[in-house]
Amino acid sequence: MSKDQIDAITAQFYGAFDNRDGKVADVARIRRLMLPTGVIVNTGPKFTAYTVEEFIAPREQLLSDGRLVEFSEWETSERTDIAGDIASRFGTYRKSGTLDGEPYDGGGSKTLQFVRTPEGWRIAAFSWYDDQS
Repeated sequence: MSKDQIDAITAQFYGAFDNRDGKVADVARIRRLMLPTGVIVNTGPKFTAYTVEEFIAPREQLLSDGRLVEFSEWETSERTDIAGDIASRFGTYRKSGTLDGEPYDGGGSKTLQFVRTPEGWRIAAFSWYDDQS
């Protein structure tokens, strides 16, 4: 049951950035999926650590101002380890869209750390690394 719940949260996480077919990306859903004090880290090209709010704000703008359209991300592989009320998921992903009128795609690796709270599983932290092409 826990693995199914973590799979569903992960799918919701990736779906938060989807603005294909004129859909409005629901980046704000990250607030519901994560602990309010969660930590988000991008390792490159410039190492950056974000709070939940610092992560959401620029992505909401980018996905709604017309610069990045027909965008989606999806998981391509995953390994999930669960021990009691904690879980770790490591996976690879792809992304695709149109940025400033030009095709935009890529991929990389993400790791998500989950904890079971009284309200259910939540993301405590996630980090990602984009493949450098």
